[in-house]
Amino acid sequence: MSQISLVNLLEALLLATAEPLSLQELNALVAPKETSEETPFPLFTRSQVQAALQELAALEAQRPFRLQKVASGYRLQLKAEYSPWLQRMAQTRPPRYSRALLETLALIAYRQPLTRTDIEQVRGVSVSSQIIHTLEERGWIRIIGQRDTPGRPNLYATTRQFLDDFNLQSLEELPALDEIRSLDELDQQWSQQTQQQENLSFADLYQRLQARLAISEEEETATRH
Repeated sequence: MSQISLVNLLEALLLATAEPLSLQELNALVAPKETSEETPFPLFTRSQVQAALQELAALEAQRPFRLQKVASGYRLQLKAEYSPWLQRMAQTRPPRYSRALLETLALIAYRQPLTRTDIEQVRGVSVSSQIIHTLEERGWIRIIGQRDTPGRPNLYATTRQFLDDFNLQSLEELPALDEIRSLDELDQQWSQQTQQQENLSFADLYQRLQARLAISEEEETATRH
């Protein structure tokens, strides 16, 4: 067998998979096991894998895709500038989400875990079951328990899929929103503002999440897993 480049091998593995691969999974695929193992193909050490990932990331300028690290691991993702052409190939357009849905997602992301009542108290309007269903179906939120209050309402939090779709490794990478400190502060602050000011506050929250969502959806269409 001809000499295998580890960089090319990792690139091939990431192109062939439908989901991100963690460092542990990559090591398991290309590194020798603890016991002696004879194989008809070369194996590589964990340190070599980490070095090759860094080298692969450095090749971004020469590739139409980049190495993206997300919560679940690594994936190769086509760059956003190719989206207009890729969208012409797609049978359907990426879904568009309502402001109400994005506000709900934003509040859960920043102040999780939350109940529907928590969200409704901040937004001032009811949260439809369809919004919750869509977020759950998309894999962005899940029920993590029930609050110990009458009725034991469900507590919602974001998922690893949410982090992956928004190109985040952890919630700490969410864009800072200084106005979100606690639900009580939000409720008090926004109730004291005029309707116009309240809309501007929510607009800021919405626009930041929408911008990140737009990038995520464009790149998801262009992703080569």
